[in-house]
Amino acid sequence: MGKDVIIACDFASAEETIRFLDRLNKIRSEVVRCDDISVSVSRPFVKIGMELFYAEGPGIITSLKERGHKVFLDLKLHDIPNTVKKSMQVLGAYGVDMVNVHAGGGIAMMKAAREGLMLGAARYAEKPKLIAVTQLTSTDEAVMHNELLIDMPLKDVVKQYALNAREAGLDGVVCSAHEAAEIHMTCGMDFLTVTPGIRLAGDSKGDQKRVMTPADARDQGADYIVVGRSITAASNPIEAYQTCRADFIG
Repeated sequence: MGKDVIIACDFASAEETIRFLDRLNKIRSEVVRCDDISVSVSRPFVKIGMELFYAEGPGIITSLKERGHKVFLDLKLHDIPNTVKKSMQVLGAYGVDMVNVHAGGGIAMMKAAREGLMLGAARYAEKPKLIAVTQLTSTDEAVMHNELLIDMPLKDVVKQYALNAREAGLDGVVCSAHEAAEIHMTCGMDFLTVTPGIRLAGDSKGDQKRVMTPADARDQGADYIVVGRSITAASNPIEAYQTCRADFIG
């Protein structure tokens, strides 16, 4: 996996999701000519979250994989280690490309998640990436201190959660793009930073508190950006997607 834009498909149904993606696939799945060599252009990397997965079940993953999409299954597992291990074994069998847990579950839980995922994905040559959510991008210092009773600065908590994820053998973390550079300095450049809370300039922040543009996320060293409403709710989603890719990847 290299740098990429992941589209958050936060739709209510498979029908709505497929209809939206079919519009984008018109510009991404064609065969182009470059120096007299045929190059197949891949389809967009997509994120399937709780709403869509709970509404449609694993069939939505099968449909998207059959259409050539890479899939980030964003369910944020957080439970006792044995439960997470067994659940991740099920998810690994679906053929997803990326899946996540909450780092707040601790090192033992994250190790169990990796064990279960590898068991479930044993038949696949390319194993899925397992990443951990550090702190939600809707969480800020006030929420951490006043509601979660975590007294450490947000950046220190995120860094420690990232270190815990690396110790557990995970491939990276979900974090704000504001934290990507420091996580790379702390955990290494090969430790993935997957960054939601991405908005194009001028777009509404919605319920996100720590946001950044694709270009700024690139400058911070983010490996993947997750973009939802700035693409899916745009008046011209194709143009918005192309702008995100140009600003982030070049």
